Parts: sequence; structure tokens; C-alpha cells
Amino acid sequence: MSDLESRLRRTEDILEIQQLFFDYGAHLDAGRFEDYASLFAEDGKVMLGPMGSATGPAEIQALMEKALGGSAGSSFHVISSPQINLDGDTATSQVMWTVLNQDDDGKPMLGMVGFHRDKLVREDGRWKFLERRGYMSLPSTYPDR
Repeated sequence: MSDLESRLRRTEDILEIQQLFFDYGAHLDAGRFEDYASLFAEDGKVMLGPMGSATGPAEIQALMEKALGGSAGSSFHVISSPQINLDGDTATSQVMWTVLNQDDDGKPMLGMVGFHRDKLVREDGRWKFLERRGYMSLPSTYPDR
């Protein structure tokens, strides 16, 4: 692979992984839990502290439906500060997230702030989460589940 091809591949990989982060938040906010689960590898794991853990797209979808099914459309994820370390068809990353909610009057309020540490894998030509672990930096307004 030429230097130019290698640089192009790296750029495309980083952009696809960044899109994965944005899709993650957008699917959660819209309550599209099947689409959300499709962002994970076949043996992918999500570990979200008090919300729970699950392995594989079917379990991940069920976890999110149980944890967030009634809150679709009431939050907005802001994804920022991605750090991506590529290593061929695998990668590690860290990304910050902020969740904004609406109060009873429809005004925005801070829900929670935290970050994810990820292991990623290229599966069937697409980047997927192999392991996504969530950490909360500021407390949540969501009740413990």
C-alpha cells in the first residue's frame, strides 16, 4: 500500500469511527434501539454501570428497550473530544458525552456527563463496537434502574 493509500485509509477509518459515535447518540435519542444494537459486533459488549451490561446485538437491544424505552425523544446526546487509536482492523477510543434532557416546561437541563472507553473492530468491512464501557463524571437525573 502506498503512503497516500495508507493515509487515505487511516482518514476514512477515523471518519467512520467518529460517525459510529454520533450514530450511537442519535439512535438512543430517537429510541431506535435495533439500529443502536447494530452498531455492535456480533460478540460486542456494552457495559453502562447502573443501566446494565449486555453481549451481542439482541441482548443489547433488549437492555436499551428496558432501560430507556419510555424516554425516547426526551434526551439529546452531545458527543465530543474523540480520541482514536487505530491498529489495523482494531482500534481503541475514548469519547466524551453529555446528555441534555427537557424539564417539564421543555427547557433544556443537564442530565449527565461522562465518557466511553471503547474497543472497536472492523467486522464485515464496517467499524463496530467490540466493547463499550460507560463512565459517568456528573450524576444522572435518571433514576437508578
